[in-house]
Amino acid sequence: MRTKQTTLFATGLLILLSGFSGQAQTKAWKLEDCITYALGKNIQVQKTILSINQDQLYANQAKNNKLPNLSASLSQNFNWSKYNDISIGASGLSGANSTNYSVTSNLILYNGAKLSTKMKQAQIDLENGKFYSEAVKESVGLNILNAYLQVLYAYESVNNAQKQIESTSQQLDLAKERMNTGLISLADYLQIKSELATEKSTLATSQSNLSISKVTLMQLMEMPVDPNFEVSSPNLDSLLIKVEKPDAQAIYNLALGFKPEIKNAELTKESIKLNVKIAKADFMPSLLLGAGFTSGYSSLTTGSDYTGQLKDKVSPSVGLSLSVPIFQKKQIKTNVSLANIAVTNAELDELNTKNTLRKEIEQACQDVESAKSVYLAGQEQNQSSRESYNVTDEKYKQGLLNSVDFLVQKTSLITSESQLLQSKFRLIFSYKILDFYKGIPLVL
Repeated sequence: MRTKQTTLFATGLLILLSGFSGQAQTKAWKLEDCITYALGKNIQVQKTILSINQDQLYANQAKNNKLPNLSASLSQNFNWSKYNDISIGASGLSGANSTNYSVTSNLILYNGAKLSTKMKQAQIDLENGKFYSEAVKESVGLNILNAYLQVLYAYESVNNAQKQIESTSQQLDLAKERMNTGLISLADYLQIKSELATEKSTLATSQSNLSISKVTLMQLMEMPVDPNFEVSSPNLDSLLIKVEKPDAQAIYNLALGFKPEIKNAELTKESIKLNVKIAKADFMPSLLLGAGFTSGYSSLTTGSDYTGQLKDKVSPSVGLSLSVPIFQKKQIKTNVSLANIAVTNAELDELNTKNTLRKEIEQACQDVESAKSVYLAGQEQNQSSRESYNVTDEKYKQGLLNSVDFLVQKTSLITSESQLLQSKFRLIFSYKILDFYKGIPLVL
């Protein structure tokens, strides 16, 4: 009975552990998952969000600067004076105290529209900060895309190396049988054995490259290195069915309408242009409306108590203050000139940003055409190498070819497969970069 209970307990424990194991299966990360995670952890992205929050506060303050201010003050004073009373022949110090209350408010009625201009500028800077944040996010996304494709490339390299080892292992078994029957020499057998050792070394290198690629991707994602980290395996061949020739000018015209770096450059120029208007406003007079309310109490005042004095000494005031700049040592003129120079510089920055985008798109289109031609040539070469290898393999199995000639053909096939794999991922990356400039989300 005890043995049966023990068996049931063990069985239940295995089922429970298998359940936990199923729940703890490693997540296969998609490209979009990696990008989303990276955007949530990236320090630069978080700093741009803080910068947007600051710009929002500046924009709110620019609006509030048009409101009147209001301040109150209270002062309590004590003073003493020496006295001499001849009538009674006495002298000493006589003390007194006084209290003053005041409330004042000022409102800018006119200052050359400086406040309105600064309010508009703060709103532009807020929008500009959002576009800058998007540009940083795009940069992070491109880095993740590149690293993600490197991981997929490393996976396929490992798979190819493993297939080569399986094939060569079978050929080594065949070579051993032939050597034992005297059909081939020991040297021929050792040639195949040496090839197998080389391919095992290639596999070890591919596995090491895979581990390094994973670490690179996780570090770009700001994720602690996890030995169980895996990425999903999308159908990459479906991405290679693009045959249309990219139109660089059409893509550039499209990108001008939504790329955040272009919007950032345009808004930066608009913000700097407003500095000219702000600087010119100092040439204009400023008009200030002021209002106040004062009252007080003094112990030296007789005939009225504290409350009565406060009522009697109420003194409201309202006034206008006009300030007209006459000569400011040419400081205002200098400020305007500096602002105009800054505008020209911003226009050049905008032009440079657009030129850079145009060149990047032109290069991306050329990369697609180049990568496509290399990939198609690689396919043709690989097919030819595969056919030659099949013929060579059949001759080798029939004993009509020595191991040296066979391995030469096999090496040629391995080389062509490696080159085809490289050209495949280069073409995929080129296509995704072109999609990026078209505004298509980075997904696989």
